[in-house]
Amino acid sequence: MNIIKIKDRQELDKRIPTMPWFIEQFINYKLPDLSPSSLLEYVRDYEIFLGWLIAEGLSTAASIKEVTLLDLETLYMESISNFRMFLATRKGQGNGKTTINRKLSALRSLFHYLSQIAEDENFYPLLKRNVMAKVEIKRASKPKDIAAKLEGKLLQEEEITEFIYYVREAYEHDIATNKQALYAYELNKIRDACLVTLILNSGLRVSEVYNMNVDDIDLKKKLVYVYRKGNNDESFKTPVYFRNEAVEMLTEYLAIRSTRYKPAKKEKALFLAIANGKKEGERITKRAIQELVVKYAKRFGKPYLSVHKLRHSFATDYYLQNDLYKTQEQLGHASPETTQIYAHLTDKTMSEAIDKRAES
Repeated sequence: MNIIKIKDRQELDKRIPTMPWFIEQFINYKLPDLSPSSLLEYVRDYEIFLGWLIAEGLSTAASIKEVTLLDLETLYMESISNFRMFLATRKGQGNGKTTINRKLSALRSLFHYLSQIAEDENFYPLLKRNVMAKVEIKRASKPKDIAAKLEGKLLQEEEITEFIYYVREAYEHDIATNKQALYAYELNKIRDACLVTLILNSGLRVSEVYNMNVDDIDLKKKLVYVYRKGNNDESFKTPVYFRNEAVEMLTEYLAIRSTRYKPAKKEKALFLAIANGKKEGERITKRAIQELVVKYAKRFGKPYLSVHKLRHSFATDYYLQNDLYKTQEQLGHASPETTQIYAHLTDKTMSEAIDKRAES
């Protein structure tokens, strides 16, 4: 089991006893099918919902653990509408449409289980009235709409090479007068360039890069073995290919990893960072990976870039040379519908290529 899933499973085990018995039953029912990370998100969503029920006087329970099935059975549609409004407007934590829909979907899964699957000792449904069955949850954005939002916000063709070069060499000129920034850059530029190069030549997710160990890299086969999102076989790492362009940077980084970051012998992480006040390098955090990409992107003149947009940039470029299903497999998408984003993103590029062919 990878580090993220171990931590999430421990956190899940800690939180389940604070839930009502019927939610604990639902989580145990779902455990074989969903990852600990997904179930932990469910529990967090239920904590918010149950806490809101108590705060609104829709349950007289003294704690969320004491919320009853009857409290859920007697909810009106208006109550769910009010909860949706609460999620959208709560101070400092207002959620977007996608997040709200995900939280409502988590509730609908729970209510469906209680009303359609779980039974009492007399074989009657645990929940006799399911208000969530009436709640409309709008479908997430279609691939074409997502593609439209991404258009003009990705690295294209030679920009991929230019951005890697900027991280590896040119950034230094932009911070030449800032001694502190220059020192940090000199320390980490090979690591940063390697990290960016790997993502732009493989399409890996930030969680996959963060969780990667030295032993996961096979330079000869140009493979990295990662725990893919949604794969519940926690003993299996999926092989993901990277392009030849990443081999040189990985080789250069691996050559200086131990001497530059001085990790403890037990530290297996591929990408390291030395925290303030510490002498030994430890696994770089996901936030640090995201922040370093944003830092370089702003100076490069592409402030909208993020780790995920680097992944999108690779995927768009990869799709131009491969088919939908190869792209789906490379990116680890569960559904080809998700991969169709790149079909829409490359429509314009393909039409331009046809015009060029016609002109020649």
